[in-house]
Amino acid sequence: MKDLLLPNKRFRPEIEGIRTIATLLIVIYHIWLGRVSGGIDVFFIISGYLMTLSILSRIERTGSVNFIDYFLNLTRRLFPQAIVVVIFTGIMAVIFLPQFEWGEIISHMMASTFYFENWRLAFDSVDYLAKDNLASPFQHFWSLSVQGQFYLLWPIILSSTYYIARKVLKTPVYKTLLGSLIIVCSLSMIFSIYQTNVNQPFAYFNTFTRMWEFSIGGIFALLSPYLVFNKRLSVVLGWFGLLIICLTGVILPVSTVFPGYLALLPISGALLILIASESITVYGVNRFLATKPLIYLGSLSYGVYLWHWPLLIFYRSYMEVETVPIVDGILLVIITFGLSMISTKLLEKPVQKIGRNQQKGKLVFVLTMMLVLACSSIFSISAYIEKATASSDVVEIKDYPGAEVNFYQLKNIPEVEPIPSPVEIKTDLPSFYKDLECQSANLIEVRKCSYGVLRDYDFTVALVGGSHSGHWFPALIELSKEMNFKIDLYSHDGCRFTDEDSKGNLTEACIPWNKNLIDMLIKDPPDLVFTTSTVNKRPKVPRGFINQWKRLEGITTVFAIRDNPRMKTIIPVCLEQADDPLECSVPRDEAIAKEDPWKVTEGIPSNVFFADLTDSFCDETTCSPVIGNIIVYRDDNHITAEYAKTLAPALKEPLQQAFDSLDTTDLRK
Repeated sequence: MKDLLLPNKRFRPEIEGIRTIATLLIVIYHIWLGRVSGGIDVFFIISGYLMTLSILSRIERTGSVNFIDYFLNLTRRLFPQAIVVVIFTGIMAVIFLPQFEWGEIISHMMASTFYFENWRLAFDSVDYLAKDNLASPFQHFWSLSVQGQFYLLWPIILSSTYYIARKVLKTPVYKTLLGSLIIVCSLSMIFSIYQTNVNQPFAYFNTFTRMWEFSIGGIFALLSPYLVFNKRLSVVLGWFGLLIICLTGVILPVSTVFPGYLALLPISGALLILIASESITVYGVNRFLATKPLIYLGSLSYGVYLWHWPLLIFYRSYMEVETVPIVDGILLVIITFGLSMISTKLLEKPVQKIGRNQQKGKLVFVLTMMLVLACSSIFSISAYIEKATASSDVVEIKDYPGAEVNFYQLKNIPEVEPIPSPVEIKTDLPSFYKDLECQSANLIEVRKCSYGVLRDYDFTVALVGGSHSGHWFPALIELSKEMNFKIDLYSHDGCRFTDEDSKGNLTEACIPWNKNLIDMLIKDPPDLVFTTSTVNKRPKVPRGFINQWKRLEGITTVFAIRDNPRMKTIIPVCLEQADDPLECSVPRDEAIAKEDPWKVTEGIPSNVFFADLTDSFCDETTCSPVIGNIIVYRDDNHITAEYAKTLAPALKEPLQQAFDSLDTTDLRK
């Protein structure tokens, strides 16, 4: 005897209406408000509800899940429009996006095609070097990837639980399923709250921090036959639920606080609508959501979601704007719905008709050809990018003096295409980034790697801190053999050499890492600790820097170099768009504090040696983006490795002075 009571299988028009509202909110918030609406969370709970009903109904009807049929039905719904949008986006990205962004296109295409874009973005979110990446036109595929992974996991979880209840434990199926879903929901929610608190950006894209949202939909699917409410109360609950969904993005900064417990807000709104819709009322929200226009738009919601984001990204790139005017936004919405209508009618509907009855072979062939087309497009676009960005010219070192132009006052430098190329510049990093075991980012553990002269060296230089210390590494490597010193690298991206984070800009592991670093430097003191002495345009040396320097007083000397000037735009992008590189320059007094910060800061210990190489970046009035035919910045604040190498001559003199000032009796081992 069956003990599993499921809702009657029927068309739920109000769910199409919910999809329409959620999709419109996503589009409106993205285009005009530049925010996240919470509409994705509504989709997650609806997906959990419908998928649970579908799978359990199939199991109750046939006794099992035919995974081949299930997978074919799934891909038949998801693949056609998604594949076309992936291909379209890849082609348009090459046309509309700056070459600076081309290096990311292929990896995002691959991730979106095979439904792991959420993990691609999750790991980017904790990669300090990727945090300043421009928004990808594929970025919206993260939620589809999470859903795709859920669709693969959910039948396994439900069918396994069903089988164990029926065949192994001999327990009531309903109670076992409900208990299992509550356990999955609870574990996922606990993990979600923890991960959101510890590392919110990573949690946002994590499948397992989102599983509880789907699980709530599944739990509701099991409970809904038993939920009966007063009709008047249902009216109030339904409209209140719709209001919650519409206002979530206004009330909460969704992109920075989800998916922790605050995601319950839009989820509760969706639940209230589903609960209210169990009671048919004249004035209920279900009557509004079940109107023909909303039902029709709901059938287009998948396509609208797929098309709106790349169109928005390409518009912003082409128009060189961040905000979208009302009229332009309306035009984007019209184009989005037009493309969705076309792709739904010409792609999704025809493919959905295939595979019914005895046409499974034909369906497999069509879906396989779509996947082959996507992969072929990826390889073709990759080949085009490689060919379009390949340099046919032999680089003559003498044509690219970089910072040596200023140091040696070189004249008559030939005008050549600057290096690195736009495609290569993102990866023009100090060489130590290739040694993954040397990276301490997001770790409390201190890792040391040694470079330069490793035997019979005269001095040891400890390069400590974050990326603004690390990007001096190429210059130090250039000098290490000439000046006979070893470099001990202590690198932690997103973490300065400090004991406080008053601005909240550093990684969570930074301060504990600094404590461990000080202990290591005291235990094994180098001759010099090379680090930054200032931050951006701040008029004084940060107190946390001074505190760290004082801990090393009497133990070693601190070589504190002034932070490089900051620019106002992403330099590689600006250079591609500008007719003249000077359009991307910044006045010196806007890029750096006018007075040396250490001269107006009290309490600086006696063991600090200051160096200022600002003149290698700026003349008396202007800080330039290209010097000596080398692009200075790979974003708006980090130096390219190519340019950093040419800073060696300018760095040599103050570094030699610091070595000469060492008290070898007290400070050296």
